[in-house]
Amino acid sequence: MPHLALYTFGVLKSPLADPGPLTREFYDRGEAVYRKISRHPGYLARAEAVDGDRGMLFGADWGAWGEFAVPAWYGKGRTVETTALATTLSLWTGLRPAFDAVYTGLHREALNRRSDWFEKTAHPNHVFWWVSDGATPTWQEGVSRLEHLHEHGSAPHAFTFRRSFTPEGTPTRT
Repeated sequence: MPHLALYTFGVLKSPLADPGPLTREFYDRGEAVYRKISRHPGYLARAEAVDGDRGMLFGADWGAWGEFAVPAWYGKGRTVETTALATTLSLWTGLRPAFDAVYTGLHREALNRRSDWFEKTAHPNHVFWWVSDGATPTWQEGVSRLEHLHEHGSAPHAFTFRRSFTPEGTPTRT
């Protein structure tokens, strides 16, 4: 049975290394959200750096998730001190569990605060696609799908919650 891959990407107003209260709050809230989501029904896994170094994205060892990549439109820093982005890559059993995890509880509360932390852009902030059972999506795949979504809109290849598709490519609703 196929699994659902989810890639999220946002450009932060401040670098992750910023010692200011908003950045610390974002990190603290993010860690709590990850803990909660990892116990959510339907959650399977998420990309985590093998060495677990907080704030290290570029150059980290991501194991089966592949080399870290970002969309072409990201124009901020790429060092631990200058990186200003938040991104996730995860696997789910289906759309409904992912939707419930994103739009309820701690993550919903965090979404309500996104304008405090993230720059507003004209680019999509998430993309879904179906992967075969046992496959691990890569960062580069996530970037490619997000860029495809931005250029072409929702399609079975790359879609959103609002315009989603079944593994067979049939439009569906969450």
